[in-house]
Amino acid sequence: MEDLPKDKKIILFDGVCNLCDKSVQLILKNDKKDIFRFVALQSELGEKIINHIGIDRSKTDSIVLYEPGNAYYYKSKAAFRIANYLQGFYKMISLFRFLPVFITDFVYDYIARNRYKWYGKKDECMIPTKETIDKFL
Repeated sequence: MEDLPKDKKIILFDGVCNLCDKSVQLILKNDKKDIFRFVALQSELGEKIINHIGIDRSKTDSIVLYEPGNAYYYKSKAAFRIANYLQGFYKMISLFRFLPVFITDFVYDYIARNRYKWYGKKDECMIPTKETIDKFL
């Protein structure tokens, strides 16, 4: 994991999920301080990172925030932490992090379980544009 940027926060996301794709696009647009890098969970690097930090894949399949050398977060904690780094309205979403985790993870899990049904699924992971390619590992 020495190849990972130490000064960036890495978002591992479900690369075939349309909701996750929209979320990545939103984060890219609002990451004014160039904080994040992205890796699809289905990729070889995504698998290596998950194994390295020791996350049980049965506990999450949609989003992980990894801060190399520091910590990792998943489910609602990852979403709130990511929102906290964004600008404007999205930063306010992080205020919900003060609710009990069993409540926020319940809501998160409900959305995650239904994301393919509600938003659809792609056959392949998204392909970054020329403008965003350097944001993907």
